[in-house]
Amino acid sequence: MKVAVPSMAPGGLEAQTSAHFGHCDAFTILEYDNGQIGAVEVLFNQGHVQGGCMAPVMTLKNAGVDVLLSGGMGARPLMGFQQVGIDVYFMGGAPTVNLAVELLASGAAPKFGPAQVCGGGEGGCGGHDH
Repeated sequence: MKVAVPSMAPGGLEAQTSAHFGHCDAFTILEYDNGQIGAVEVLFNQGHVQGGCMAPVMTLKNAGVDVLLSGGMGARPLMGFQQVGIDVYFMGGAPTVNLAVELLASGAAPKFGPAQVCGGGEGGCGGHDH
């Protein structure tokens, strides 16, 4: 499966994670099968350009991503990911891409839900501020 993790530049397995998917520098995308990390690529985030919040959703869909690990996002992009068939998991405060993937692999990354959705600028996401 292809897993995407919002990350800070320059991206990659040792890159710092970005707390909010829409504001990341890049998405580190990796092949993950049978407990093994395969090919790793970095896709730079074009942000909320034409298409608003759905632009990054469609970018990841077009890249063949199956799973997104995120620290926070709004309700609209979460619905977008659900509509295009990308599963979203909460990576909590994992500091690096590699550690975020370890959370997913161990089953410690819960499916993204209402508790992690941002309140549209009124407070933090997932119980923390960005």
